[in-house]
Amino acid sequence: MANQHFHLFETTIGACALVWEDGCFIGAQLPERDEAAARKRLERRFPEADETEAEGFVAEAVAGIRALFDGEKRDLSYLPVALDSVSAFNRKVYEVALAIPHGETLTYGEVAQRIGEPGAARAVGVALGQNPWPIIVPCHRVLAAGGKTGGFSAEGGVEIKLRILTIEKARTSAEPGLFDALPLAARPGRH
Repeated sequence: MANQHFHLFETTIGACALVWEDGCFIGAQLPERDEAAARKRLERRFPEADETEAEGFVAEAVAGIRALFDGEKRDLSYLPVALDSVSAFNRKVYEVALAIPHGETLTYGEVAQRIGEPGAARAVGVALGQNPWPIIVPCHRVLAAGGKTGGFSAEGGVEIKLRILTIEKARTSAEPGLFDALPLAARPGRH
């Protein structure tokens, strides 16, 4: 039997969870509408995981995620994730996403270029939609062309993606814009 554990914790944007096994994260979960929904999703995704207090690298990850959602600039890319548990294509996509600095974004097409598969933007989007470690592997920092949001598979969808990008004060373009001081949801032309 697997020795899987999870820890559910509150952040300023809601209850998140981390799931780990043998010193490595096998899953992360962004906020659900309430704790009961979060627990139900965890049970579906990781039926063998038992609830455990956060210690060591897990406590460090919880503190980092909370700080990030509180608006602090944090790099979570050093946290141990089980990249060997995903396909080779997804691993390449996640490695590029892990390298996107706080407050910056790439497009699906730019990620496809960086993994050496130009034209695979749609497949990049599918891989990001399957990301087992949202926020640690910052899939929210990957946008559709022209600064549009693209999809987001977490509970709350694009709204939560915009909320996280706004917290990070992310730039969606290299061009300075008249509306840079506005939250992403209020900027003209962002759909």
